[in-house]
Amino acid sequence: MAFCSNCGAAMAEGARFCAQCGKEPGSVLPVDPGYTPGAAVGGLGRNVAGLLCYVAGIITGVVFLILEPYNHDPFIRFHAFQSIFFSAAVLLLSIVLAFIPLIGPLLYVVLWPAACVLWVLLIVQAAQNKKWKLPVIGDLAEKQAG
Repeated sequence: MAFCSNCGAAMAEGARFCAQCGKEPGSVLPVDPGYTPGAAVGGLGRNVAGLLCYVAGIITGVVFLILEPYNHDPFIRFHAFQSIFFSAAVLLLSIVLAFIPLIGPLLYVVLWPAACVLWVLLIVQAAQNKKWKLPVIGDLAEKQAG
């Protein structure tokens, strides 16, 4: 059985387009014969492991990249990398804004609520077993997840 490299959905043998996302996959990912999308991985459902990647940002992202068997699942790897990159971007932007006089604190007041809303949206999307990509960070995460 093979899976779409764009969304991770199961693809019929010889299919040119994914039935789930409608895109032509760059490459079809071969997966272990016993693997089924949405199935439990290591005792946790894929969606639960995906949402847990976001709970403590960089820390839980790294944990799920290290722990077996979660580090072999493309869906979980994607969410782990996206969590790491998103958390690092928010942290870096916060540090930069702290050194900008006058306007920095004003932008900081806007950054944190926006980051919190985006963080909750990422958790909800992962819980719904969706691979929701942030504009730049999502592409980087997808490349790293393989």
